[in-house]
Amino acid sequence: MVDVLAHESELLGLVKYLDFAEFEDTLKTFLKECKIKGKPLSKSTCGSLRDPKSLKFQRDLLAAFDSGDQKVFFRLWEEHIPRPIRDGDSLAQKLEFYLHIHFAIYLLKHSAGRPDKEDLDERISYFKTFLETKGAALSQTTEFLPFYALPFVPNPMAHPSFKELFQDSWTSELKLKLEKFLALMFKASNTPKLLTLYHRSAFVAHIHFKVCNVYNKNVLQQLHQQLVEAERRSMTYLKRYNRIQADYHNLIGVTAELVDSLEATVSGKMITPEYLQSVCVRLFSNQMRQSLAHSVDFTRPGTASTMLRASLAPVKLKDVPLLPSLDYEKLKKDLILGSDRLKAFLLQALRWRLTTSHPGEQRETVLQAYISNDLLDCHSHSQRSVLQLLQSKSEVVRQYTARLINAFASLAEGRRYLAQSTKVLRMLEERLKEEDKDVITRENVLGALQKFSLRRPLQTAMIQDGLIFWLIDILKEPDCLSDYTLEYSVALLMNLCLRSAGKNMCAKVAGLVLKVLSDLLGHENHEIQPYVNGALYSILSIPSIREEARAMGMEDILRCFIKEGNAEMIRQIEFIIKQLNAEELLDGVLESDDDEDEDDEEDHDTMEADLDKDELIQPQLGELSGEKLLTTEYLGIMTNTGKARRRGTAGVQWGGPEPLRRPVTPGGHRTGYPA
Repeated sequence: MVDVLAHESELLGLVKYLDFAEFEDTLKTFLKECKIKGKPLSKSTCGSLRDPKSLKFQRDLLAAFDSGDQKVFFRLWEEHIPRPIRDGDSLAQKLEFYLHIHFAIYLLKHSAGRPDKEDLDERISYFKTFLETKGAALSQTTEFLPFYALPFVPNPMAHPSFKELFQDSWTSELKLKLEKFLALMFKASNTPKLLTLYHRSAFVAHIHFKVCNVYNKNVLQQLHQQLVEAERRSMTYLKRYNRIQADYHNLIGVTAELVDSLEATVSGKMITPEYLQSVCVRLFSNQMRQSLAHSVDFTRPGTASTMLRASLAPVKLKDVPLLPSLDYEKLKKDLILGSDRLKAFLLQALRWRLTTSHPGEQRETVLQAYISNDLLDCHSHSQRSVLQLLQSKSEVVRQYTARLINAFASLAEGRRYLAQSTKVLRMLEERLKEEDKDVITRENVLGALQKFSLRRPLQTAMIQDGLIFWLIDILKEPDCLSDYTLEYSVALLMNLCLRSAGKNMCAKVAGLVLKVLSDLLGHENHEIQPYVNGALYSILSIPSIREEARAMGMEDILRCFIKEGNAEMIRQIEFIIKQLNAEELLDGVLESDDDEDEDDEEDHDTMEADLDKDELIQPQLGELSGEKLLTTEYLGIMTNTGKARRRGTAGVQWGGPEPLRRPVTPGGHRTGYPA
């Protein structure tokens, strides 16, 4: 009771909330009763909430905003807005950033003639100082990243990225945000103690939640980092495997050469010991060659033949059996006439046959069986075909058809099969532009088209169909796209831009293309950077695009990214800047790229793990799926035979500092085998 009496005046002061909530009659009754009972209640606790000083400050601040008086505005701002709010509140930080932009470009917007150069330079210098000090905190935010190039652009009013800033609507919206912020701020400063106590307890609970959230976020980041590291190691091992495989092919070639030499000796031709030594040494690893060349005497009888037997000794590898043959006539009939659920399970099982089969003869045999039986009806002229499942009303069937086509397109022979007619390409383009419900369907359609772009005839068709314009349109909002869609869209755009026809298409909308690509340079997904750099480097070979890029201050924008990029990124951007500043060329010079070989196909296959991610259907009890469904219901006569694969010249890995200048797929580029 003593504690209550000691703080009675303060406790009664909590009734100030009645004034805040405008309960005027209730407040009068309360004050009257306090007076009758002689309760202590200071006048200050029940004073009015209207503060003339705060109202004057708000009027002066808004007047300075309208008149462009930068010094007065920020002096009032720093005097009346508490530092904890300015430095700690994200809303206040973002608002202050935009306010600095407002005052930096004020003279450009409101000067009748040419603005005073000294005053303009002072404002730009003030804005630069802000960006390098307090404004640096937002440099990693995508929303604000383009504005860090603003002080370096000679004519911001002509730059597409800053066009919105010079519209009256932008200034009006900014002023409205400022007024709302001030209203909230000063309403909070006059908040009654009762409400403050409530907010404080809620704030403590929020902080506790935030701390837990930050901890969980850190754990997720660590797990993500471990995943990235595991993927990096996986790629390293895959590259080692590819190198070992290449050495294996070299070994076969040398062995064949050695056998030919021995056969020549039978017919009486002389083989020198030095020749045998050079051939046999090539059979061994780098670590053994030097010691072998010095320690083995190839002039001794029997040495070469012993070495040859050792080199030709069969290596015991686990035999990989061929998969059973299927009744493709029955399969295709059920794919066309069966229920949607059966179609989905069949499409899934056929895809799994490709994606899970062992690379080499087993997978090649599966693919050859699909192609020889025209599984997708690429050569069929019937109105009802397996390809028509891309237009199915069932979302699952559409998605699983797209996945199967993408699996075909992941293999060189599969691409060759699909590319024999433009019918498949046209259907994929149509589905790509219409599909807006299922993200995975669009991903797989896009993935297939991107792999199609390795073949020159299909590149030409896609360029003629205006696919470049569609890609530019969706890349205007990259944050709305999945990582797969973003990466394959940019890679497809780059492949099409490598052709003269593609560059000329880009020249029709040069400003938009350059803006989209320059925005993508700063995107957080670093996997797309090689493709963005390659596309930029390629289109800047067109004089009209170079001229547009110079007008929008592209070099200054590129140099901003040099400061934050890694060594490889910096080298590539330097090549782009060199291309940007190249001497003028005739528009017809670049048509020579259309006189090259028929396609840029590579000989290496890349089967992505994404093809089998997030399966939509699962078999119920007693329902068949996968290989069991195929071998139980659709087993055919054994016709599988191994077929020699047509091999072209293996692609050379692009390892230089220059931007990409040959068509690639993201999967092939990561594993070190671009075309």
